[in-house]
This record gives sequence, C-alpha cells and structure tokens, in this order.
Amino acid sequence: MDPAVAVPLSFFAMCAVIAVGLPLARALSRRMDRGAVAPHVPAELSQRLERMEQAIDSIAVEVERISEGQRFTTKLLSERVSDVGPGGGGPPSR
Repeated sequence: MDPAVAVPLSFFAMCAVIAVGLPLARALSRRMDRGAVAPHVPAELSQRLERMEQAIDSIAVEVERISEGQRFTTKLLSERVSDVGPGGGGPPSR
C-alpha cells in the first residue's frame, strides 16, 4: 500500500477507534465503580452475625481457660515426678 494512502487511512481508523472506545471505556469504569459499593446487609442477618461473633469470643475465652488449666496440671505433675526422683514413686515392693 502506498504511504500516501496508508497514513490518512490509519489516521481516520484511529479516530474511529478512539471515538467508539473512549465512551465504552468510561461506561465500563463507571459500572466498576458502582459495583464497588458494599451490598446492603439485612438487619436480621447483621444481628445474627453479631451473636455468632459473641459466641465465638466466649468459646475462645473458655478454650484459653481450659488450656491454662492443662498447663497448670502438667506443671504440677512434672514437679511431682521431679520431687520423687528417678526410680521412686513406683508401686511398693513386697
């Protein structure tokens, strides 16, 4: 193709692409911005989620309490074994 024809043809093709593509790009960006809005959560669901969160927090506190008791019991048992010494503390021999 002759450069004298290709340059003006390319210019008009590029103008057409810009004229059509720019509004499409703007419409797509506006749609994406509208989609970023947080969805509406019903009040009933929100209250239920709050109750679940409180229940999970209370379970976490109870598990921590149980694990603290387990650590305390393990500590007492290990001190008891070390106080008796090796070989001692077994059943009495007859």
